[in-house]
Amino acid sequence: MENKTQEEASTINVSSLACIDLANSNLHRSAASLKQAWLFFFLFLNVNDYDCGFFYVTNHGISEELKDEAFEQSKKFFALPLDEKMKVLKNEKHQGYSPVLSQISDNQIHGDYKESFFIGIEGSNDTPFCRANIWPNPGDHGEISSRSIAIARVLALALNVDGDYFDTPEMLGNPLTFMRLLHYEGMSDPSKGIYGCGPHSDFGMMTLLGTDSVMGLQDRDVKPRKWEYILSIKGAYIVNIGDLLERWSNGIFKSTLHRVLGNGQDRYSIAFFLQPSHDCIVECLPTCQSENNPPK
Repeated sequence: MENKTQEEASTINVSSLACIDLANSNLHRSAASLKQAWLFFFLFLNVNDYDCGFFYVTNHGISEELKDEAFEQSKKFFALPLDEKMKVLKNEKHQGYSPVLSQISDNQIHGDYKESFFIGIEGSNDTPFCRANIWPNPGDHGEISSRSIAIARVLALALNVDGDYFDTPEMLGNPLTFMRLLHYEGMSDPSKGIYGCGPHSDFGMMTLLGTDSVMGLQDRDVKPRKWEYILSIKGAYIVNIGDLLERWSNGIFKSTLHRVLGNGQDRYSIAFFLQPSHDCIVECLPTCQSENNPPK
């Protein structure tokens, strides 16, 4: 599988992404790496010419054993007969299963050729977004949430605010986080509107994504408006900037349009979505506005 992936990668457009090492004790240095990837283009070139909201993180503190176990359990669940999976269908009372073709992105005719399972927060977060989990044990949810907040600290420094800027109770004190197990299947055909996951941007703050070695995820370059594959790197997670962080940063960080194409192979991924507290007010950061770049 990996050999085929590498062979395919040599003949297709591949996105070149920044890689941030979270083991670096100097978070300012990690933040500087992000500035080189984003702010250089924003300040010295044309802001509209650069629109990549993805990067890799390494030494993130999430063990390979934990990731492997999560993928193993995910595969076991999706291998169950459909009638068994439908017994835990996601509804207004609890998280759960979402079948193939049930999700349709904007401007799509067909639903996505993917199935998924939602795992959300539980407990004292009394909002309409909090639903009971019925499978599996969400014990690892908190560990991944803490690593996502660590990434948020690097992003804060890159935006020239204190590293703990987003740590306040009204921002990430009680975050609306959820995890999504994903299984893609079938062969995509964009000319017919058939996708593993249709083109979209994520509406939250950011997404932490673990994938297997099967290619499929693409982001769209602004010029010349071409789709490029984002490869899976062993030991690294993919981070995707969401719409809320683009708004917070006044467009310095971009929420990038992306999609998933199926190639006939089974493809699995696990996405963790970090969103601020339910009552958080999202507005342009003071350090991200100026006379030449007023709040949008």
